[in-house]
Order: sequence, then C-alpha cells, then structure tokens
Amino acid sequence: MTELMKVSLTKEAPAAHWGKADVTFQNDLAAIHLQGGDELRQIQKAARKLRSQGITSLSLEGELWDLHSQWAFAQGFATAKSNSDIRWTGDEATQAELKNRLDSASFARQLINETPENLAPVKLAILAAHWLSEIGGEKVTYRIIEGAELLEEKWVGIHAVGRGSERPPAMLELDYNPLGDDAPVSVALVGKGITFDSGGYSIKASEGMLGMKCDMGGASTVTAALGLAMKQGLNKRVKLFLCCAENLISGHAYKLGDILTYKNGVSVEVVNTDAEGRLVLADGLQAASETGASLIIDAATLTGAALMAVGTNYNAIFSPKSEVLAMAQAKAAEVGERVWPLPLDPWHREMCPSAYADTANSRPMKGGGAGGASNAAGFLWHFVTPEANWLHMDLASAFADTSNSLWAAGGTTHGVLTIAALLQD
Repeated sequence: MTELMKVSLTKEAPAAHWGKADVTFQNDLAAIHLQGGDELRQIQKAARKLRSQGITSLSLEGELWDLHSQWAFAQGFATAKSNSDIRWTGDEATQAELKNRLDSASFARQLINETPENLAPVKLAILAAHWLSEIGGEKVTYRIIEGAELLEEKWVGIHAVGRGSERPPAMLELDYNPLGDDAPVSVALVGKGITFDSGGYSIKASEGMLGMKCDMGGASTVTAALGLAMKQGLNKRVKLFLCCAENLISGHAYKLGDILTYKNGVSVEVVNTDAEGRLVLADGLQAASETGASLIIDAATLTGAALMAVGTNYNAIFSPKSEVLAMAQAKAAEVGERVWPLPLDPWHREMCPSAYADTANSRPMKGGGAGGASNAAGFLWHFVTPEANWLHMDLASAFADTSNSLWAAGGTTHGVLTIAALLQD
C-alpha cells in the first residue's frame, strides 16, 4: 500500500455490493461516485466523510478533477484541529491557484477559530496588516487607530462598542496601491471585527454566546479575499477597513438608551447592545465612502435573521442597485460559492425608528423583528455615499457551530472567493 490514499472521481455507479454508497474503496484507492446534479456539493460531502474516518493525507488523481472540484474537496476536508495534506493534480497554473486559495483560506480559518482570549481587537488588526504586508511588500501601507484615538477621529461606533473591554477597540486602515502616486481607489473593503460578542447588556444566552469568537468573520473574510486577489496579481488600488472591538459588559460599557452621533451627523439610539456589528460597520462604511471608491463591499456575521432566511449554505447579499447584486451572483457562481439577494428598499432605512434620534440600531423586539436582516442593511445604508456601488454581505455561511455534512465545526471561509473575484473584475 502506498503512503497516501488516492482519491479519484468517477461517473460510474458503484458495484452492487456497495449499495447506494457515494464513496467506495479498493486497496489504497477511494472513488467518489458522482450522481449528477450539484457535483461540487457531492464532492465536498465525500471529503467530509473521508476526513471523519481519520484520513489526514491523500492524493487527488484522475482526469475528472479540475480547479473547482479540487477546491470543493479541500473545503470539506479541512478541520479546525489540524492541517490537512492534499496533493493536488492538474497543470502548474491550477496547482498554483489552489495553493494561493489554501494559504488565504487557512489564514482566515485560523483567525476565526482562534480563542477570544488570544485574539484581542488590536491583535486582529496587527495580524491582518502583517499578513497583507508580507504579500504586498511596499505596495501596502497601514495605520491602526485604537482606544481614545478613535474618538479623536470621530469613529464613535467602534469606540462605544469596545469601551466595555479592558482591551481597546481599533480600526485598521490599510492601503494596497500597486499603481503608485495618487492612484484612485477602485474598491474599499469593510469588515466587522468583533473578536468576542457577549451581547453586552442585551446579553446572549450561553449557547448563543459559545460560538461568538466567529463574530470577526467579516474581517477575516475581506482580509483573506484581498490577500488572495493580491496573490493572483491584483493591479488596482484597494483600501481595507477593519472595525475591531470586544462587546463586553463592565462599568464602562455602552448602554441601552445611549445616543451616538456619527461623523456624518446621523444620530443613533442604542436599543439593543447585541446589535453592535452595524454600529462598528457604520464607521467603516463612512471611512470607505471617504476614499471615493466606486465599489464598496462590507462583510459581516451580522444577523441571525439572514441565517434563518438563507440557511447555512448561502451568504445573504444586499444592495440598492440590482446590477451590483447580479455582479455578485455571477462572480459567486464562477467560483462555486453561493449567495442569495434579500430585499433592500429605500423604506428599509426607516424601519428602526427612534423618538430620540435619527434612527435606532434595531427594533426593540426579539431578533429585531420581521425582516431583521433587511432592516440592518437599511441602517447601514445611512452611512454609504449615494454615488458608490455598495454590496453588503451578511455571512450566514461563514461559521459552522457544529460539524455537518459539508463543513467541519468552525470557520468555513465561504465568501472569500466571491469577494476576491469581485476585486479582480
């Protein structure tokens, strides 16, 4: 028997004694039997089955493997506990792209799966900046604004959400400029970087809080996407804004009934301290708008409502412009990821009313009430310049609380390829 198990794809039905099995074995060869329909999903499920049997190293062999099928297998084969060893197949370009994807996804997955104690807000900003600097070299510059400096620059949302923690909140401003001089910014990325979310005084139940190390999934997703696009030769100027904080309870924490007045003059009543993601993204979206970028993309593990609407196999997308949604759907389909648009109309901006401020950060009811994901997007719309093409991604599929037929428990990195493709467009 060889050192590595070999895995091939076949469109032949398994031998009768295997019944309806989708994976069969013969000596050191495992065959995945494709049955029509969504073959990438079948491959990812088969990879999960192989990994659950304790297999950690294997070689993909045969003519049916292509870029997308190999990546689907890698996604199903990954776990939070240990790195996997997959020997790719195909030409040099395919294997190079798979390596770039795996490097970027592994970086994002490591961040998402890290313990909250080991990933303070400033540390998240530093790790993201250092990783991108290693890829981009002199093309990357950045600064980190932390603690009281946030108030000095009027980033009131990040400061308010993070002030309850002993570890200061921070905003990472990073500039990738391969063009030099004063080139225009083509795309601005914004990521929610809540390194732990207790819910604040609107405290979560224990079972809902357990997985909240994932609440910086948006920050890790946009960072990994930019890194991947840079590895692929991205030749446009992109700015990245990570909005990093811990949402904790203390004598310094922000409270229900507080009113925040943002840099653009919009005042916000806090009616739910567990709707903190949109408060930090409001700062990031204003910063992104100030760059003059024609495309602004924000990503966040923002609402349970999106999860209820699209499930765990899709990321929800929102935009006031149908052409932006169509572009995102097309790019996701090209790279084998799944997105689904949810409603965002002008009246969604008014769905979180306040008697004391221009708007509230939610509605004072469980889950923010009906249409909560769209209402959250409507809130964010207050902070985006009208001229920009804006895409909001609510990452319902960025984290698996428990293992399932497609994903191991932990960060999935689903969404990284879509954003990287949008950057390359």
